[in-house]
Amino acid sequence: MTAPLKVLIVEDEALLAMELESLVEEAGHSVVGWATSASEAKTMADSVEADIAFVDIHLSDGPSGVDVAEYIGRKNSSMVVFMTANPKRIPDHFAGAVGVIAKPYTMNGLMSSLRYLQECIRRPPPVSTRPAGFTLSPLFEETLVSAA
Repeated sequence: MTAPLKVLIVEDEALLAMELESLVEEAGHSVVGWATSASEAKTMADSVEADIAFVDIHLSDGPSGVDVAEYIGRKNSSMVVFMTANPKRIPDHFAGAVGVIAKPYTMNGLMSSLRYLQECIRRPPPVSTRPAGFTLSPLFEETLVSAA
C-alpha cells in the first residue's frame, strides 16, 4: 500500500476548502492545514510538512496564489498544484507548480488527480493515466517523461 499524502489547502472560500478537505480525507489522505491568505499560507508552509499544497490563485488578500506557489517552490518542501477557475492567470512557467486542476472540478476528477499525484510523489513515474481535468506544467511533464 502506498503511503497517504499530507495536503495543505490554500483557499479563501471556506465552503470550497471544507469540501476539498472532505474529499481529500475520503480519498484516504490527511489535511495538515488550510490558509485563506498569502501570509497565512507562507506561515503554514513554514510550520507543517505537506506533500502537496492545493493553491487557489485568488486569495482573501488578492491574486496572491502565484506568490504562494513561488514561496513554497523556493522552500522545495511541497508539490504545488493550482486549483483555480482562472487558469489563464497562471504564468507560463507555472510559478513552480506541477500543474493545475480547473474549477469547477468533479469529485471523480479530484480523486483521479490525487491518485495520480500520489504515484508521482511516492513511486514515480506514475502508472495511472493523467486525469483529463489535470493539466501538467511543461517542466513537470518533461521531468515525468525523462523518468519513464
